[in-house]
Amino acid sequence: MTRAGRPGGRRSNGMPAGRPSAGGRLALSIALLLLICAASALFGRYPEPGFTTPAQLASDPMAARVVTAVRLPRIAAAVLVGSVLGAAGCVFQLVFANPLVDAGFLGVSQGASFGAVVAMVAGGGFYALFGGALAAALAALALSMFLAGRIRFGGAVLRLVLSGIAVSAFFSAAVALVKYGADPLGELPDIMYWMMGGLSGASWSTLAMAGPVAAAAVAALVLLRWRTALLSLDEATATSLGARPRLERTVTLGLAGLGVAAVTAVAGPVAWVGLIVPHLARLVLRTDGSATVPGSAVLGAAFVVACDTVARGAFPGELPLGIVTALMGTVVFFVLLLSRRVRVERG
Repeated sequence: MTRAGRPGGRRSNGMPAGRPSAGGRLALSIALLLLICAASALFGRYPEPGFTTPAQLASDPMAARVVTAVRLPRIAAAVLVGSVLGAAGCVFQLVFANPLVDAGFLGVSQGASFGAVVAMVAGGGFYALFGGALAAALAALALSMFLAGRIRFGGAVLRLVLSGIAVSAFFSAAVALVKYGADPLGELPDIMYWMMGGLSGASWSTLAMAGPVAAAAVAALVLLRWRTALLSLDEATATSLGARPRLERTVTLGLAGLGVAAVTAVAGPVAWVGLIVPHLARLVLRTDGSATVPGSAVLGAAFVVACDTVARGAFPGELPLGIVTALMGTVVFFVLLLSRRVRVERG
């Protein structure tokens, strides 16, 4: 008999001996995130393109100022954006039992965009933009829930899917209407640039407003990950296991929507993170269970920090973050599709 611990043996939990568990892989993911953040803080175009050495930071006060006042707030904002979108995308995929949905599936991102562009046309600053994005995103989520409760056919998940499609289309049309009526020489370029997504405006003051909301949402989603995993089962099975699907689905989706609204106000719409990162978390952690929620938060943060570093420092001019995440996300998605790592069946 082959003993666990020898080559080819297995541990008592069924994992091959010598391979780290999901918890160990999560710890390695956290270490990777910290390494990427440290590299991002030292990478940029000042005092010269490339990495800044500790000796340069010690001898150049301006370089140290750039790191503390410009790069660190952007890194903190990128961590928040990535962790929220990653965790929320994973939660949406679990709740809908569909790996091809993302964090804006119920119209949350479109609603937040509508509130933000209305605030921009009205001439408000970041506080008005944040409040408008948050209010409109929650209104979109509430409208999706309301419509789902009024649909008289299909199961609970199907009703949410249909209502989410309708609400997303409505707020997308509303955003287009606002852009059509905006000043083409003043407001419209600002709106178009904001819609591409980016962290060029991130600062400690903006993080002080959006950070607590986003961090609380991520923390709550991680704490509720066991309950969320039950929601991926059919309603009868989840109820038999002690879940209250209707209430817990509403709470979970509400928390995810709140976090997405907060980070959308900071960074604008950032594409593909909520879709692709949960797949990476399942691949890295080698599990489809509740551990994918914290894994998606950590890997989402690492992904957005890496993309923002490329966006601001790898080219002569800064690229919008949403363009970089879309390009990198589609490449990763193609690789996963070709390697058959994306599972589209239910469960």
